[in-house]
Amino acid sequence: MEILGYLLNALTPSNLMLALCGVVLGTIIGALPGLSATMAVAVLVPFTFTMDPASGLVMLGAIYTSSLYGGAFAAILVNTPGTPSAIATTFDGFPMARRGDGALAITIATIASVVGGVVGVTLLLLLAPPLAKIALQFGPAEYFWLAILGLTIVSALSAGNQLKGLTAALLGLALSLVGVATVGGDVRLTFGNSNLVSGVNIIAGLIGIYCIPVLLDLVMSRDPHLQPATERGGFRLCEAGSTIIRDKVNLIRSSILGTLIGILPGAGGSIASLVTYAEARRASSDSKSFGKGNPSGIIATESANNATVGGGFVPTLVLGIPGTPPDAIILGALMVQGIKVGPTLFVEQAPITYTFIFGLLIATLFMLPVGLIIGRFAFRAISSIPKAALVPAIAFLTVAGSYAIQNSISDTVIMFVLGCFAWVMKSFSYPISPIALGLVLGSIAEQGFVQSYLIGQAQGDVLGRFFHGPISLALVALILLGLLYPTFKKLINRRGNTSRQGNDI
Repeated sequence: MEILGYLLNALTPSNLMLALCGVVLGTIIGALPGLSATMAVAVLVPFTFTMDPASGLVMLGAIYTSSLYGGAFAAILVNTPGTPSAIATTFDGFPMARRGDGALAITIATIASVVGGVVGVTLLLLLAPPLAKIALQFGPAEYFWLAILGLTIVSALSAGNQLKGLTAALLGLALSLVGVATVGGDVRLTFGNSNLVSGVNIIAGLIGIYCIPVLLDLVMSRDPHLQPATERGGFRLCEAGSTIIRDKVNLIRSSILGTLIGILPGAGGSIASLVTYAEARRASSDSKSFGKGNPSGIIATESANNATVGGGFVPTLVLGIPGTPPDAIILGALMVQGIKVGPTLFVEQAPITYTFIFGLLIATLFMLPVGLIIGRFAFRAISSIPKAALVPAIAFLTVAGSYAIQNSISDTVIMFVLGCFAWVMKSFSYPISPIALGLVLGSIAEQGFVQSYLIGQAQGDVLGRFFHGPISLALVALILLGLLYPTFKKLINRRGNTSRQGNDI
């Protein structure tokens, strides 16, 4: 009965209004390049100090989860992920929008995000303490292999040429090495430029890598940027619902995987979306259509993105270890309010904790109507805007977004240089997504590698430190599978074609 009372606390008019406002703000902020979930949560934290602790946390959680979902709008409509976790959504979302199915893609992303968020929060509510124990099993070596797994997956998914995908991923890793080292404080690859000491800002880099090539392609092509909206109507809810139902196994699998990856501090939605996308493609009977506008890709990535929110709060609330930067900010808000996190949080601060979790669940459900309403008009509006007006608008958001991150003109310059570099790479048929993922995952891989090496050196067994446990060995096996799977698949297909030709003779 106490749980029912906490649910009723979350359903008070004030908490419902805060959750709704948070969802609207988070969706809009997540859709704008450069304005990330971290920025949104950080800016609004001071306003929550005057609120009741539970109400303030409800609003912060609503902004967090909806901003991750909001990144799908830019990813689908203009091929620009609003957040790093939406990178994989561009693989199939933008091709769907190009052929006139942008409204359908947004509706599918909305439903998948809601289902993934509900699964993540439900598992947080039911399994927080035991799930936290899983996070404790991951050490530096495991994080290193996890980051490498993300890179090998995205390179293996590179259509046509796996070697080019790996090369692009290594270039992304090189970009992540610019500036002060994560461990040790060494300064690398700055070439005497003081603006590079702080490294390449991830958000500015992502804006450049994805926005500038789109802008250049729009300017250099006479074709319309998007096909006009189809006449099959507004939300296309029935069509999206039937697609989701047909792919329900992918939806549930991706949501659970997203939650489990989310409980690993530092992993987050970027790794979760890649892992689930690769798994969806592997399990699909039509894997060749992935990257060309297959709705299953959107279902996998968007459900996993929002599932990581609930998973990320497991180590944050139970262990006091924030899984992502927004989690760290919310953890700070808890400490300011005098709330002590840890295994006893669910007992000593049960009213606040469970009200917050139920509020997060309600905010996730609010994403459905809010996302459908915004999505109904977003695709039609963007597809109807002439390129002469759309290109300057995107260019302005690109420059303003990259500058606003740290109020630094150097970030804008880096954004532009990386964007031009990505466009050149793309013109030579190199995929740009591995570059972006290398930039995102590079610091995780470097920190895990250096720490594991130092620990192994102190123990006198460097190699054994990297292969010391079942989790590391399992991740290494997955990496090898990801690298070798395309080759094995080609061999199997070649043998199948040979045997069929022999039967025909």
